[in-house]
Amino acid sequence: MFFEDFTKTGCVYHIAAINDLKKIMSQGIKYNDKASYKEKYCGFHQLFDDQKPAYIPKWVERKKAIFATMNYRKKPGFHSHTVVMALKIDIKRCWIANENKANQLYEPFILKNILEYNSAENYLQTKGKEIIKNYWSTSLSFENNLLERADQKENYDAEVLIFHEIPPENIRPLFIVSDHRVQTINQWKKIFS
Repeated sequence: MFFEDFTKTGCVYHIAAINDLKKIMSQGIKYNDKASYKEKYCGFHQLFDDQKPAYIPKWVERKKAIFATMNYRKKPGFHSHTVVMALKIDIKRCWIANENKANQLYEPFILKNILEYNSAENYLQTKGKEIIKNYWSTSLSFENNLLERADQKENYDAEVLIFHEIPPENIRPLFIVSDHRVQTINQWKKIFS
């Protein structure tokens, strides 16, 4: 794993655009506080929420989640111009799901309204429904995950759905990512001193 386990750190990890860091460090993180939320993700999350089984708690709504990861298996390839942060969370207000399942549907969801790719709509209505059913059936509470450790199973990329705001005092920037390097916060500070 890239970071030490949650049982040692008590942290999950979140990535945001570097342009958002000042606001994050002064106001914290909310699920809907970035322009990209409405533009890129809200409708996609609704697709999953609309097909959520009744046995999943009502408070688990993707459209109202802050997304993080339990860990990375290897050295990840982070997106340029981002900041990687450690977050302290209330585990009673978090849910775990397999991000690999959700990621299979993002491109079809986006492309379905382009004539050349409109067959993606049929995919979403058939195979997509099966994937969403599997997404929910393999999801579990954060607390149960700590007992069962689904996040450590092969092909399970645990996304953490956080259902509370993260105040600035529970956020610790770890890395700044540019086109050419990934550096710790202290390494970046040395560049400017």
